[in-house]
Amino acid sequence: MENVLEKVSRALNKNNINALLFQNTPAAVDYLKSVLKAGETVTCGGSVTLAESGVYSLISNGDYNFLDRTKLSGEKMETAAFYKNTLSADSYFCSANAVTENGEIVNVDGMGNRITASAFGPERVFMIVGKNKIVKDLEEAFLRIKRVASPRNAVRLSLPTPCAKIGKCVSLLKSDKPGITDGCDSPYRICRDYLILGKQNDSKRITVLLVNEELGY
Repeated sequence: MENVLEKVSRALNKNNINALLFQNTPAAVDYLKSVLKAGETVTCGGSVTLAESGVYSLISNGDYNFLDRTKLSGEKMETAAFYKNTLSADSYFCSANAVTENGEIVNVDGMGNRITASAFGPERVFMIVGKNKIVKDLEEAFLRIKRVASPRNAVRLSLPTPCAKIGKCVSLLKSDKPGITDGCDSPYRICRDYLILGKQNDSKRITVLLVNEELGY
């Protein structure tokens, strides 16, 4: 019987998104080493998955021209200029908040920098996705964001949001099927801009590395 990662891989490829299966993170990192070129410009979004998998260590090790978001001072104009510059990168790295069994990739941002680069700009996009990010459909994807991804990332970033305090989006206290804009009005809210990647025009641009491990939030 086809397992869930194989099912998702087949669905992604049907949607013209290149999907590859890996049993562990070292195998995924070895693959990336084989396709990246020394000196190429690389960058990434904020991601626990990249850190846990070893991908962040790979792309920031000095072999590549790494655009490092951690060096930003926090000044608004500098930050905006940096993220605009990342759109010209050769390779962009991130994860996903959820991937459906139908081959849809769902991400949410507070600033929109990751979803922008995913949709347009960098020549190639590599998404490293653990088996814990797989969901049945879009409804489950949005619920996963409200139950898991946003609360845990808010805690990680020490943001004083309601979800960080109670462990889930406050919208779930009122409904088990909240809308994507339901929830808090905190200025620190990180679930602002959503992107669903479906059928793609260029099958070579986005590569999803599906790893048979639990990675990130």
